[in-house]
Amino acid sequence: MQLQVQTFTVNKRFPLTISRGTTTHSTNIWLKVSHDGIEGWGEASPFSTGSQPQTSETLVAALEEMIPKLEALTPFDRQRIEAIFRDSQLPSSARAALDIAFHDWLGKKLGLPLWRLWGLDRDHIVPISVTIGINTPEGAKARVRDWLNYLDVRVLKVKLGSPQGIEADQEMLMAVKTEAPADAVLFVDANGGWNLPDAVKMCHWLASVGVKYVEQPLGVDVALKELPQLYDQSPIPIFVDESCFKSRDIPLLAPYIHGINIKLMKSGGLTEAWRMIHTAKAFGLQVMFGCYSDSCLANTAASHLAPLADYLDLDSHLNLIDDPFIGATVKQGCLIPNDLPGLGVRKSVNS
Repeated sequence: MQLQVQTFTVNKRFPLTISRGTTTHSTNIWLKVSHDGIEGWGEASPFSTGSQPQTSETLVAALEEMIPKLEALTPFDRQRIEAIFRDSQLPSSARAALDIAFHDWLGKKLGLPLWRLWGLDRDHIVPISVTIGINTPEGAKARVRDWLNYLDVRVLKVKLGSPQGIEADQEMLMAVKTEAPADAVLFVDANGGWNLPDAVKMCHWLASVGVKYVEQPLGVDVALKELPQLYDQSPIPIFVDESCFKSRDIPLLAPYIHGINIKLMKSGGLTEAWRMIHTAKAFGLQVMFGCYSDSCLANTAASHLAPLADYLDLDSHLNLIDDPFIGATVKQGCLIPNDLPGLGVRKSVNS
């Protein structure tokens, strides 16, 4: 099979600020896998959650290194390919691009969309949330209005963990509440921006104002040690994101959380996402799908697994002014994959 690696840059309509910083654009990787006259597409997007960021440059280099190792194989040789991934210590985002492309190829080969190939029911897909980044109260209100002008928004994920402290977090969240529809559901993601005392205070306060759950309240470096204390005291469910990359992370975390956030770039693609879903559910945990600065290509890939998720945070492509792809579409607040074979992703006519 042949592999082709190509970069593309996407720009955000509105910059996104979280506890670790602000992003305005992203240079992602479009991977094409060709075999037997069929082309499968995948995407890798850069991200950083710790000391080893996965940059665009490192991802391109890792994928190009895979070309001679995979060219004698076919997309059907998944067990052999998995062994090559392990031996090469391939970054998870690069692995995701390959895994997504292999799934797209297989669906096209069989003439079936992935959701149909897996026997899933699109009627089980829950509405996606849209993200409000850290901002001033007035800025947060404006961002809610922006989303309302674009979509019939009913689920809002609010980024907290402001460097200015939990008082600033509270002011911003209340501003969002005043601007959001009365029936809107609110989630909070602190991206590890709180210490334990602040996390305890905030969980009680968030419960009092009707927030449904809190995501990654504590930093990755202290999560395993401090999550048990927060779990015992928090009146609202706790999800983890940055603390949970793969299925092997779940057993250690499971006694002290209520759910996990699966991102294809963290997990390494759809194959490991499947493992994570079933591992989490075996422990009685809920499952959310999230994204980084992913285009419609990667978010469409995740949408094919969406019938298995309890919550969906797949809005990154909706905040792009120059997404080169079209695929899953938003219908009544839900991101729905189409009936085309494979991912069902095509190039945008404007790209």
